[in-house]
Amino acid sequence: MADTKREIERKYEATADTRLPDLTGVAGVSAIHDKGVAELDAVYYDTTDLRLAAASITLRRRTGGTDAGWHLKLPVAADVRDEISAPLSDTVPQSLQGLVRARTLDADLRPVVRLLSSREVCHLVDADGALLVELSRDAVRAERLLDGARTARWDEIEVELADDADPSILDAVEKKLRKAGVRPAKAPSKLARALAETTPKADRQAAPPTPEPPQSAGRHILDYLREQFDALLAYDPGVRRDLPDSVHQMRVATRRMRSAFKTYRKIIDRTVTDPIGDELKWLAGELGVARDQEVLTERLQSRIDAVPGTLLLGPVRSRLRIWSTAQGADARRKAVAVLDTKRYLSLLESLDALLSDPPLLKAAGGAADRLLPKAVLKDYDRLAARVDHALELPPGEERDLAMHDARKAAKRARYAGEAATPALGKAAKKFAKRMKAVQSVLGEHQDSVVAREALRNLAIQAHAAGETAFSWGLLYGREEAQAAQREAELPGVWKEASAPKLRADLTG
Repeated sequence: MADTKREIERKYEATADTRLPDLTGVAGVSAIHDKGVAELDAVYYDTTDLRLAAASITLRRRTGGTDAGWHLKLPVAADVRDEISAPLSDTVPQSLQGLVRARTLDADLRPVVRLLSSREVCHLVDADGALLVELSRDAVRAERLLDGARTARWDEIEVELADDADPSILDAVEKKLRKAGVRPAKAPSKLARALAETTPKADRQAAPPTPEPPQSAGRHILDYLREQFDALLAYDPGVRRDLPDSVHQMRVATRRMRSAFKTYRKIIDRTVTDPIGDELKWLAGELGVARDQEVLTERLQSRIDAVPGTLLLGPVRSRLRIWSTAQGADARRKAVAVLDTKRYLSLLESLDALLSDPPLLKAAGGAADRLLPKAVLKDYDRLAARVDHALELPPGEERDLAMHDARKAAKRARYAGEAATPALGKAAKKFAKRMKAVQSVLGEHQDSVVAREALRNLAIQAHAAGETAFSWGLLYGREEAQAAQREAELPGVWKEASAPKLRADLTG
């Protein structure tokens, strides 16, 4: 069983001669308790090409101290990591292997560095004796295990925030340390420093040259695709851990990549990207089942909450709960299972290969401010045609379908503008914002269509169980009114999005 802890800590440079200041002068700190010395022995695991280290992820097996076992640390923000621990064993626990599988793929995890640390620990506590900060001073000896027996030594200081303590105390402690001449560590982790200091100078290669000039269209699109691929990989562990919004964000990354492949097909070869785009569509669909059910349930629950109690006839809330549980019982399990399939891992390999050796077309070398607007406006024209078609149709199923098609086109146009923003600046940012407004109206309309179908099914189930279907019919009617309101709003929102100046700004 793995346990998770949010770790907030800062590291500082030290030497054997570094003297710590009296930290009882820090506001809120009433006493400092010496907790003695611990001898720690940690072996860090990674692939031979150090894929985890490249992503600022550490995986170690540590003995000694109070938390012996396996520890996987995933970056969250500056100075913040999630530490997932598992009991001590001889091999890497399957639960932790799964959380890094998107990075390692089929590569084996093996020992790369051993760190032997002599750690002096003290606790900074408040007037009630509650722990505020754990401060440790480490004398570290690093042994490189990956490709030689090189070693390194250094001293460092770690200041870790206690659970539920005010993070501002870290600033106060740092201020005191800086006044004493103690400076923040240059390396983000012990492993990063160990790898840096045990790598022979001859092996410290400079970054490979970029394939395209900084202002080229190809360079900008590749940077955008890499950003989305990094997001996909970063959210993979969150999906496996069932973290809030992780499925949604991972699916957004897949959609943005697929959209970029289509929008910028004159820059990057579609004979290579089309098959990958199909796999991204598959992945988004697999991830979407659980997320769509969650969103739909939240919508229906909010609609029920808005109905006066006198109009809620029958076991409305319990029926919704039963229906939601039945619909979503296997959805998350299936989403997680997809992440361990060969098909998903093959997709990741394909994306990595594409970004390592991008199939750029001749046009990719052209100026971004000349080529990107053309691609963005082509998506805009596609959206315009769909919106015009939807507005020409009378209310009904055909119009609902046409508005759904327009919604997908609006999302693609928005993503196109977002991808172009680093190159085109405010004009593209404003364009994307207007496209998002159109997408929101169309999305709300589509959500109402989906909700009405669910309400119809719930009414049928209630009737079959001998319950009154009155409340479900009432909710259905309210959703119809919401959809009609969105349809009425669309012409005005579209008028703002189709302003000639918006188009002129993109082309300069």
